[in-house]
Amino acid sequence: MPKKCILVLGGARSGKSQFAQELAGKLGRKVLFVATGEARDEEMRARITQHQKDRPKSWRTLEAPTKLDKQIEEKTGAAQVVIIDCLTLLISNLMGDDPDYAKAEESIVYEIKQLVACMDKLNPTFIVVSNEVGLGLVPENKVGRTYRDLMGKVNQLIAQYADEVYLMVAGIPVKVKEK
Repeated sequence: MPKKCILVLGGARSGKSQFAQELAGKLGRKVLFVATGEARDEEMRARITQHQKDRPKSWRTLEAPTKLDKQIEEKTGAAQVVIIDCLTLLISNLMGDDPDYAKAEESIVYEIKQLVACMDKLNPTFIVVSNEVGLGLVPENKVGRTYRDLMGKVNQLIAQYADEVYLMVAGIPVKVKEK
């Protein structure tokens, strides 16, 4: 299996995670699942629990809300596929509640460049999941607009690096890039 990076984009409940897991199952048996979500409330705990139940028991899980590159390098082992689910929560974790745009952009772009360098160094295929947040209304507050803008920048960076990009539409994967 040749090494590659696959980006799976889509809106909320578009089927991104399920599609990423199906792809991973086709690409290798040894999978490392990198979860960026943090259970900060009961609803999020329930979502995380459901995601855990949906994954094959044989997959290893790495919970990494930030600094993915170092943790992935340490935990990849013999994994043939690494799923990162998702960049959306990673960026939220890095941003905080009321970021200064320039500072947030600098730290987030740095983290993404470190992640790309990590993917270059390692042998597994990477499947990266992220929300496409720029298709809706303009957020009414500064934090929402900053988040949307930074997610757009991050998605562009990963899409440029990726070998394949899929956009999930109502559970249907639409390939938008293939090298």
